[in-house]
Amino acid sequence: MKQILMAAVVMGVAGTCLAAPKKTVVVWSEGTAPANVYPNDINTAIAEGLRASEDMKDWDVVVANLKDPDQGLPDALLAKADVLVWWGHKKHGAVKDELVAKIEKRVKEEGMGFIALHSAHFAKPNKVLMATACTFAAYVCDNKETVIKAAAADHPITKGVAKEFTIENEERYSDPYAVPPAAATPLGGTHIHKDGVKEESTQGYCWTVGKGRYFYFQAGHETNPIYFQPEIRKIMANAVNWAAKP
Repeated sequence: MKQILMAAVVMGVAGTCLAAPKKTVVVWSEGTAPANVYPNDINTAIAEGLRASEDMKDWDVVVANLKDPDQGLPDALLAKADVLVWWGHKKHGAVKDELVAKIEKRVKEEGMGFIALHSAHFAKPNKVLMATACTFAAYVCDNKETVIKAAAADHPITKGVAKEFTIENEERYSDPYAVPPAAATPLGGTHIHKDGVKEESTQGYCWTVGKGRYFYFQAGHETNPIYFQPEIRKIMANAVNWAAKP
């Protein structure tokens, strides 16, 4: 009987040792999205979508906010993060340069993935990682909707995503985007202006920055609830998995 019990204990310990540790994604935002659109802010909406995804079962999903201690990214959490998702708009300047330097190091030297969303193109971490102006040709609130297109059907970020789908997107960013040449642009799109004019626009960009994988998604204005939309949630789950260090 004792031998059977010992064998069971050994098998249990072995099974525990074989279990792979979960990866961690931190979804960060500054807390300025309108509550009537995102009641618990954009980071929570994104995190809820990730947690509900079958593709994210092996992940811990952590929500962080600018108002949290250490601006939401204490050293222990940042060191643990395999991927950092960043949404910002009005408070880019409030993010401490010391934190930006830590994020840059985690991406370039340690291979943390980074995902920037919409107006985070002007976020400090985004500008440091791109090392360019990160401006668009125009920023205009004249859009009725945007048709998102899977421009690279074989890219991991477009896996399982509809070939075309429509989102609300009253604010358009017009090409070109002043950044380094992308390694891939898996998502394209067409802005449909309120006067019916159609304008082509790149929606998703991929780079490798140092040791880290980097994805920028152009859509995601805070007045439009796109991060509750199934197609966008699929893109986000795919992007997190892609951005994680191989």
